Amino acid sequence: MTFDSQCDLAALVYEPDQDPDRVLGDFASELNALGHRAVGLVQFGHREADTPRLSALLLHSGERLQLYQDLGPMASGCKLDTGRLLDAGARVASEIDAGADLVIINRFGRQEREGKGLSYLIDRALGADIPVVIAVPSARFADWIKFADGMSVRLRCDRDSLQAWWTALSARGGRKTNRHTSFCEALK
Repeated sequence: MTFDSQCDLAALVYEPDQDPDRVLGDFASELNALGHRAVGLVQFGHREADTPRLSALLLHSGERLQLYQDLGPMASGCKLDTGRLLDAGARVASEIDAGADLVIINRFGRQEREGKGLSYLIDRALGADIPVVIAVPSARFADWIKFADGMSVRLRCDRDSLQAWWTALSARGGRKTNRHTSFCEALK
């Protein structure tokens, strides 16, 4: 399968020993410091013993959110609180509507694979010609390609790959903002 490096939809593909949240979070901070507007969310602290696994940082506000629910010590199911996730998604959607240069989505997980979770933010952002990058576990990359109908670029989980993709997008027409015709949109 061939991917166009100028596609506005990118998968930052990571292995279990990699930290896509740090790569995405640091990249968003740098873009925002340079005057761009990166919005979205990334997980934080999931490798720290004192922080619940399902916590997220809203990139545009710096607010930390708990996305888990305490099901008790005997629970074995997913602790994701979908209500909190959808609330966080609504806040990101409002920021997309206010205008952004990049949308970052923390994970392509089971919810997104089923067309739930934050998957609607991808459509919303691309519909507004705003590039999107999402962390995708390598084990779910085939599911991601099916979800994205093959219209995605695959990035290594490192700062250089992310920067190269962003630079290629930004160079088209010398744009600083999200006002452009995306490669993916042109193929629709």
